[in-house]
Amino acid sequence: MDMGGEAAQGAQQNVRPDVQESVELAYLPSVADFTSALRARRRISRAGRTRFWVIGFAAVFVLAEAGVALAGNRVEMFPLIWIVGTVALLSLTPWLQARQVFRLAERQGTFRVTVTDAGVAVATDNTTATVNWVAQPRYRETADVFALFSADRNAVGFTVLPKRAVQHPADVDRLRALLDRNLTRV
Repeated sequence: MDMGGEAAQGAQQNVRPDVQESVELAYLPSVADFTSALRARRRISRAGRTRFWVIGFAAVFVLAEAGVALAGNRVEMFPLIWIVGTVALLSLTPWLQARQVFRLAERQGTFRVTVTDAGVAVATDNTTATVNWVAQPRYRETADVFALFSADRNAVGFTVLPKRAVQHPADVDRLRALLDRNLTRV
């Protein structure tokens, strides 16, 4: 008599294939959530990588100008001020963009999100939307959020899932597992 086989078979019968694993989130949007997601997007988008090289080139130019100044030669201040201002503006871009996105999102009220193996369902006080994994097939995890991105080279479409919005701390790991199972981590 094989009791182990019967027990395993009984356990398999208790598993319902029609029930999907899901993780639920509820939150009010914040500028910090969007800033974190936009910084993650900057690392994977073509425009973000270009911005990185522009900032690097500008930093090299500023260092070269500083070297010339230290050598005692005359330095033109206008290009130096322009370059420093450009670097500052490019560095602040994710935060500035996040403020604009936040203004739109805060009008929607509380976000209630359900993540399943089928995709992400978002309901707010004013709207509902469903995003299938095909629409946003990749994601990046930051310290504060999971950011889902569209497949286009500039990652125009994105969804923000703040870690602070999960109902239980263990849900962060469950959410990560769901995303790893259905999306490509970038």
